[in-house]
Amino acid sequence: MAIPAVSRTTLPPIAGEATIGVSPVPWRWIRRGLIIAVLVGSGVALRLTYFAPTVVPVSVVRAEVGRVEEIVTNNKAGTVNARRRASLNPEMGGRIERLPVKEGDRVREGDVLLELADAELQAQLSVQENASMAAQASVIESCAAAELAARNLGRTGRLVEDRLVSRQAFEQSMSAAVGAAAGCASARARVEQADAAVDMAQSSLEKTVLRAPFDGVVSRVRGQLGEWLAPAPATSPTPSVIELIDTRSIYVRAPLDEVDAARIRAGLPVRVTMDAFPGRSFRGRLTMVGAFVSEAQQQNRTLDVDVELEDAAFARTLLPGISADIEIVLQARDSVLRVPTPAILQGGRVLVVRDDTLVSVKVRAGLANWEYTEVLDGLTPGEQIVVSLDRTEVREGARVRVEAETTP
Repeated sequence: MAIPAVSRTTLPPIAGEATIGVSPVPWRWIRRGLIIAVLVGSGVALRLTYFAPTVVPVSVVRAEVGRVEEIVTNNKAGTVNARRRASLNPEMGGRIERLPVKEGDRVREGDVLLELADAELQAQLSVQENASMAAQASVIESCAAAELAARNLGRTGRLVEDRLVSRQAFEQSMSAAVGAAAGCASARARVEQADAAVDMAQSSLEKTVLRAPFDGVVSRVRGQLGEWLAPAPATSPTPSVIELIDTRSIYVRAPLDEVDAARIRAGLPVRVTMDAFPGRSFRGRLTMVGAFVSEAQQQNRTLDVDVELEDAAFARTLLPGISADIEIVLQARDSVLRVPTPAILQGGRVLVVRDDTLVSVKVRAGLANWEYTEVLDGLTPGEQIVVSLDRTEVREGARVRVEAETTP
């Protein structure tokens, strides 16, 4: 059955309502409007999503007021040394009979460190002492005879004057007196010779005892009881039996690059760090600047400097040979505005977070070291300086979000 056509503009009114006239609207305009609305919505969505500016997470540190130092550091590891350090050997060979010290012992100057067997030398000394005693007895005998001969000569001379004895008797008395005097002098010389032999035997005996030449700590003992030590030839020295260190003379020697030679001088304050004491630094003072630049490495010439620690008691506990690094403070300023040195870009600029945007700011730098740089102009305290510069999207004009704030 056919459905009667109903006019779009003559729909019957609903009961109780007034009839409203509706103007005819072409369907194509409605379709266009819907398309435009979809396009606008898609554009807005893309703007808010795909084409939205990227927000880059950054780490920052605030510009702060603090201390900045200009420093010079060693270009290779330094070494803890002792100014007085002795490698000791007995002056003669022999068998070790006594070894009263061990590594780590503290000794005083003159203390016995080692003794060699000395029975043979003791016997030689006894022989020489007896010979000396015999020579002294001979002196008494010979010199007494010389005195008697001198008195006889005097009496004979008076008798010759009185013509009671012959001239020949006087000459015989004179000859006897001269001979007796010579015998006395010879006996005295033999005593001196015997005493010298005693001294030589005593010196040889003393060479069997090795004594500490100064107060210190025994750092190494290589010998053993009963071991035979051969005398060391001058052309081929043997390893020392005992090594002694004076712990009162501990210092640090470190090499600096030659470019810093004109900037340093004795007396400057120094900070010393050692791998043996991680996280700690020790105050010291520059005591010696080398008189020449080493040419051992042509491409890396160095100048040696010496540093003594202010804490002498602590220095005495250090082991010579451990590595150490130094920082020589050339000058320092307190209460100045500073930023981390790695945050400064080429051209003396830093990236500052302002209104969630990175702004490049030119700064004028003062003192600087590898950790901090003094800012003379361009920043104010509290400004957020970007330190996460290892990402390509961290650049001037980028929208950012502070992800972490590092404490200086």
